[in-house]
This record gives sequence, structure tokens and C-alpha cells, in this order.
Amino acid sequence: MRRTKPAAPPLAGAARLLAAAVRRLTPRRVRMRLTLLYGVLFVVSGAVLLAITYLLVTHASSNVIVGREGGDVSRTTRGPGSGPSLGLTDGTPPNLDAGMGNLREHAYRQHQQGLENLLVQAGIALAIMAVISIVLGWLVAGRVLRPLRTMTGTIRRISARNVHERLAVAGPADELKDLADTVDGLLGRLEVALDSHRRFVANAAHELRTPLTLEHALVEESLMDRDATVDSYRSNMERLLASSQQQARLLESLLTLSSSERGLDRREAVDLADAAEQAVGIPRPDAEQRDLDVRIRTSPAPVTGDAALVQRLVANLVDNAVDYNVPGGHVQITTATRGRYAVVRVANTGPEVPPDQVERLFEPFQRLGRTAGGGHHGLGLSIVRTIATAHDAVLTARARPGGGLVVEVAFPVRKDAAVPALARA
Repeated sequence: MRRTKPAAPPLAGAARLLAAAVRRLTPRRVRMRLTLLYGVLFVVSGAVLLAITYLLVTHASSNVIVGREGGDVSRTTRGPGSGPSLGLTDGTPPNLDAGMGNLREHAYRQHQQGLENLLVQAGIALAIMAVISIVLGWLVAGRVLRPLRTMTGTIRRISARNVHERLAVAGPADELKDLADTVDGLLGRLEVALDSHRRFVANAAHELRTPLTLEHALVEESLMDRDATVDSYRSNMERLLASSQQQARLLESLLTLSSSERGLDRREAVDLADAAEQAVGIPRPDAEQRDLDVRIRTSPAPVTGDAALVQRLVANLVDNAVDYNVPGGHVQITTATRGRYAVVRVANTGPEVPPDQVERLFEPFQRLGRTAGGGHHGLGLSIVRTIATAHDAVLTARARPGGGLVVEVAFPVRKDAAVPALARA
């Protein structure tokens, strides 16, 4: 037996139709919506004002005063259901009483006719003022929205080629001025990001062009040399393999830099002390060839973050300290907890670094000598800064007086960690 789907309740269907009709009839332009809002508010306010006036007039005119020749005054209150009076309490004759009743009826009819005329004339005036209010509302809404139209036109003209332009709205410090200043700040950050992107692309293209040119030259040499031997081919292949490995390291660094800029995909418990010990345990032939003294002193420094990225940060700091050092120099790695921060500190000897050049070293593809010797591409410290930013860590660096750098990264300490005071060296 086939089951039929229950029909929707009639009220629900009517509500949906009503909502769809309201959405269809609602103007899409803000200026039209503001105009209708102004007009409706004026009509409602005018109707309330007229109703209050009508009630006051009705209440004030409820007493009808009728005089007679003798100078005495008779005051009576008439309503729509009251009939003529049959006599007066002061001895007035019945025929005079009937005349007074007719006068009261006539006055009452005049009063009702006046109220009806008041309602008609007030309605006509309200209709005329409603039209005038809609016209004035249209003009006022256009005047209010004019700065927004100006800002919208300026933003539409701004592109990657003229992102340096700004709205620069002048005037009182109101909501529109705050909006314009916010957009100008956003454009400023966008300009900085675009400039950084252009420099990054240009530097990456330059870094990749050198090994590609070398590979092309090696392949061309092997093909053009008619007297090439197996040893020469092997030598060229070894050089090609080294160049390929260099490009692989560059691409891996670029991927790490890109992934860390997107933020953290996962968070887990990490100890900077363990990361430092693992980084020191990696074999580094340059440290042995230069007879470097690598020392590590660690105490627990628990943080929360991506374990792979934190390990890469510490390894890059140690690699930079080893690669840019002098024969017989030293490298010192320290981890500790200071208040609300878990800190890893790497200090090394090396060439003299101008203090004004320290910040530049954390930009992509920036090196002191601007040469890619030893397969270094200038991405290590830029990756360190990007990973630190992704973990809300504070990165500080300074040049040592005798040469070399001191780099310190302070992570927010993990709240649920109990930190012992003992250090292991």
C-alpha cells in the first residue's frame, strides 16, 4: 500500500505565500525603502494627531448653549440619542419649550456637520501632506545616501593597479566617517599584502630560475659533448640531482610557509624542550666542519599548537644559527617558562648584523649577502615568523654586539600544564 505524503497545513501555506509576496513587494533599493519608511511614519503620526484633535473638539463642543430674550441662559448637554425637552424648570411655557428643543436639535445637527467637515478636510490635508512627505523623504534619503554612493563609486574604481587610492572622507566623526576610515584601513592592509605577494612571486621566480638554468646547461653540455664519457655523464647527473634536491627543499619551504599562513588546522600539546632536543639531534655536517660548540639547556615549556610546525620553527632557528656562523663559534639553545609564556631562545655567533637589517632577515628570500650560497634561499626565518604568528607567539630578534643573532619566540603557555622548576642540560 502506497503511503501518501500528508498535505501541508493551510495556514502554513498561506504564511509562505504571504512571506513570498512581502519579499516580492519590498523595494530593493535602500533609498526607496527609506522613502516609504519616512512616508509611513508621517502618515501614522498625522493620523494620530488628527484623532487626538477630533476627540478634543468633540469633547469641547458637547455642551450646547441656547439663550433667550430675557437674558437668562439655558445650558443643556445633547447627544445623538437625546430627544427634545418638554419643559423648563423655571416656568417657561410649553410652546417656548418646543422652540428651544428645535433650536437644540438644529445646533446639534450643525455640530455633527462641522465634525464631519473637519474629518473630510483633515483627511484631504493628510493625503496632501503624505504626498509631500514622500517627496521630501525621497530627497532626504538621497542626501543621506550620497556619501555612500560616492564611497561605492570610489571603491569600484580601485583595483590592483591603483590600490594606493583612499576614500579620504572629510566631515564630522559620524558613522559614515567611521565606515570610510575602516575601508581605508582595509585598503592599506590589502596594499601591503599585494606588495608582499608581488615581492614573494618575484623572488620565488628568481630563486627557481637559477637551478633551472643550471639544469638546462648541464643537459645541453651532455648532449653537445660528442666525447662525453660515463664519468662525465655521472658527474652531470650528480649535479642535476643536487639541483633537483635544492629545488625540492625550496618547494617544501614554500609549502610550509603557505600552510602556516593559513593558520592552524589542529592543536595539540607540545613541549618546546622536546622540540629543541629533537632539533639538536639532527645531524649537521656544517657544525662538525666548522667545529661549532652547540649547547642546549632546556626546562619544560608546554604549549598548545601544531607539533609539526613547532618542530619546524625550532629546527629552522637551529639551522639558521649553524649555517650563518663562523668557524669555532657557538650556538646556545634555551627553553624555559616565564610567567604566562613558554620561551625558546637561540643565540649564535656569526657575521656582524647591522641592527637596522635584523627585521629584513625575516622577510622571504632575504639574506645578508643576498647570495644563495650553500643552498640557502632565505626562507628559514620568514617561516619562523609565520609559524609564530599562527600560534599567537611573540617573536623578538636582536643583533649580538660581536656578531650573530639572538632570536626568542614566546608562546602562550598551556594552561593545564604543571611546570617543574628543574632544568636539564
